Amino acid sequence: MQKERTHQFQLYIINKVFYHLRNHKQEMAYHTRSNSFPSRPHPLFQEVDEHLCRLRSSEATSTSSSSIRKKLNGLQDMLDCVDMLLQLQGTQQVLAQEQQQKWANELLDGSLWFLDICSTAKDAISQTKESIQDLQSIIRRKRGGETGLTSEVRKYLSSRKMVKKSIHKAMGNLKGMENKSTFSSASKDQETIAIVSKLRDVEAITLRVFESVLSFISGPKSKPSSWSFVSKIVQSKRIACDEEANVNEFAEVDAALKSLKSAENAQNQLNDLESCIQDQEEGLECLFRQLIKTRVSLLNILSH
Repeated sequence: MQKERTHQFQLYIINKVFYHLRNHKQEMAYHTRSNSFPSRPHPLFQEVDEHLCRLRSSEATSTSSSSIRKKLNGLQDMLDCVDMLLQLQGTQQVLAQEQQQKWANELLDGSLWFLDICSTAKDAISQTKESIQDLQSIIRRKRGGETGLTSEVRKYLSSRKMVKKSIHKAMGNLKGMENKSTFSSASKDQETIAIVSKLRDVEAITLRVFESVLSFISGPKSKPSSWSFVSKIVQSKRIACDEEANVNEFAEVDAALKSLKSAENAQNQLNDLESCIQDQEEGLECLFRQLIKTRVSLLNILSH
């Protein structure tokens, strides 16, 4: 009888301990989920959404130098916010899941592609800037008369042709990336779906911003027969404010130099373009550093 009571007491203690251990385990799991991703979306999600909305609305604006710089700044701010999102435990857990490996690798590949595209834009800007400085030097010193100027103009236009070729290739890569990015999470977990969806949106708007930047640097396509007419418009005063809002300094100089009438006019337009290039250079450099930071964050998450 005494043994039976002792055995029952032991079973009671064991069950009690097991009950407490089970409850503790469930409580720890709950707290882990709560710390990593609360039931209410993290404020960073809303912040990323706000950046996305601003960038989407900017797509309808003009393609002037100031609007392009604004897009570059907006993209940098959004990616900085995304980098903070990547530091959240919940985001890192989702990216580290085995079933999300394909998607995570796509994100990593995309980050490298964006760095390549940004590098292409930086190189195009730098190459154009160098050609401008050579041309300005010839105009200021008036070395070699018309012959020297014509020769330098040809060099500039030849350089621009190479720039446009590299941009055309980069644009093709962007299109390829857009078509390739079709993977979506099969998970039914709401937090996972939210993260996948948000980062997909970020990738899509980043693509569109780079398309705008590259198109601006390349300049709008025009028929050869229209260059003389465009040049006359360029060399005259800007007539309306809405036209000023859509000025593309690259296109202006390209058009003017194809039908050069006045070295003085060319000098003024080259000065405008040089100022534009300086502005875009700074924006692209800051964005390039942010892209590197984001890629490092992804690499750190996936290497653990």
